[in-house]
Amino acid sequence: MTYRKPTTTDTINFQSNHPTEHKIAVYRHHINRMHTLPLDKDKRQREWETIKTRGKTITYQQILHKLNHRLKNQKPKPKPEADSNKWAIFTYHSPKIRAITNLFKNTNINIAFRPATTTEKFLRPKTPHTTPEYDRSGIYTISCKTCQKAYVRQTSRKLSTRRQEHIRYIRNNDPKSAYSLHILNHNHEYGPIQDTMTLIKGGEKQSMLLPLEQLYIHTMHNKDELIPEQTPHEHNPIYEVLQNMGLTSQQT
Repeated sequence: MTYRKPTTTDTINFQSNHPTEHKIAVYRHHINRMHTLPLDKDKRQREWETIKTRGKTITYQQILHKLNHRLKNQKPKPKPEADSNKWAIFTYHSPKIRAITNLFKNTNINIAFRPATTTEKFLRPKTPHTTPEYDRSGIYTISCKTCQKAYVRQTSRKLSTRRQEHIRYIRNNDPKSAYSLHILNHNHEYGPIQDTMTLIKGGEKQSMLLPLEQLYIHTMHNKDELIPEQTPHEHNPIYEVLQNMGLTSQQT
């Protein structure tokens, strides 16, 4: 007989927020094990009945029969050569994520998913932000008080420190940043930090800051909220998809 732990579930609820690939993989494992273990006909049939019992929904039953037929008649595959394809991992927040992963069809990039909710997230203590906004780092906007258009950038230092640098550029008539260039070119006002500077994404990993910065620049440019002195990076279709999905709202 096939051993199962007393706590095993052998399945993922078909209504759960997991990619379909993960749900099917559970059953593929059990069916493949059923056909590869040295079971006699009766034991294999009992194992098959057990697997079917675990998949109670009609949707699962249809998938199980197709999987069983395919794996039963599957011939051993030759050992693959070194795979030159690359892999990209996406967090499966919802099926909407496929609007992005579909962009990688017909490329040499394979897609893998990881669940949005893990045991680690449940066990990790949640600590609220107690650091004042202007003492934090991340992606920020600093707007022009006169025309309300903004400059977007990332910083690893305090927002207050970065703002002081922008103001120093302006006072020294130094167009070192696109923001100071905008203020100097148009003779606009820069205003107090409470009215003009906002942390839109903080606490991210360093490797995520650049793509997130580019995303917010692209989004604000499309909304005509970006100062003209700052130009967006090369067009990226992923940014369009994220904007259409409403995933570019300003959150810290």
